[in-house]
Amino acid sequence: MNSASADTFLTTRGATRELGAHVVAACFNRAGSRAAFALGDGTVHLAAPAGAGHWQRVEVHDGAAMALSPDVTADDFCSAGDDGALRRISAAGEALTLFTSGGKWIEHVSSFAEPRGGLLACAVGRQVHLFDAAGARLKSLAHPSTVTGLAFDTRGKRIAASHYNGASLWFAASKSDNPRILEWKGSHIGVAIHPAVEALVTAMQENALHGWRLSDGQHMRMTGYPAKTESMGFTRNGKWLASSGADSIVLWPFFGGGPMGKPPVEIAQIEGIVCTRVACHPRDELVAAGYANGVVLIAQIGTQRVVVLTEGGPAPVSALAWSPDGARLMFGTESGLAALVDLSPR
Repeated sequence: MNSASADTFLTTRGATRELGAHVVAACFNRAGSRAAFALGDGTVHLAAPAGAGHWQRVEVHDGAAMALSPDVTADDFCSAGDDGALRRISAAGEALTLFTSGGKWIEHVSSFAEPRGGLLACAVGRQVHLFDAAGARLKSLAHPSTVTGLAFDTRGKRIAASHYNGASLWFAASKSDNPRILEWKGSHIGVAIHPAVEALVTAMQENALHGWRLSDGQHMRMTGYPAKTESMGFTRNGKWLASSGADSIVLWPFFGGGPMGKPPVEIAQIEGIVCTRVACHPRDELVAAGYANGVVLIAQIGTQRVVVLTEGGPAPVSALAWSPDGARLMFGTESGLAALVDLSPR
């Protein structure tokens, strides 16, 4: 790994803040005009993409924030917490309650935007609640056990939920609400959908991934991880699935008949240090990764080129996200460090 550039981008083109609590999640809004960090103390911190100037602290939850997503609107965010509240946060820092669960934790939130509005979803126990762009609840989808992951497909037509013994795939606009059940015994703890909706993959408690080819239900078993995969995502064209859970970025090939019968490619190895977060670039064949020792880097798929943004710190990287145009990267750590890095050409 080339460490010659370590900390260079962070010091010359980045901005950092010590926020004082575990960074649970981080994302940009859809316009790319604001970045948000959700914390374990229930606050959400907003910053301009360059990180310069005023960072705004917003009191959002009476307890811990548990999930964060860009809203269906261009400028806003949606946050969920263990106080049972789903709240919309404006770019100006105003928090509006969209839904309350009666005290039950809201652990996952996801959204899809389109010209006609969009959809918002959150998970409460075994239920997934769907809302329109205005925040009106459309329906609730029941699952056999607690929902552990939530994702819309790239067209917003289907929504997937992981749970014990598999996953459920729903048509969001269907009136019958009969999901396609994808079964595999065990505890599934996260979900991702292929950009072309060709496959669905879940992370498992037993340090493995499991997938289903959606055309025929063919199972895909991806094993060999030394730790649980807490973060995964497909590259923009769906050629690769990037994942954490090893001392490198693990890339599974989703082309040429893969991943069945094909080994993964491993890049950006830091021997003995687990990769905790990955984020695929929205346009290019690049993957950002954060590690248990606080290192954050960017790796180019197909080459050995690695750019190290920071040499590390006292806590694991717990959140990582690209801006919609791929020009900026944000990350947060379990100790409360938050950072924004400008990677645009100069």
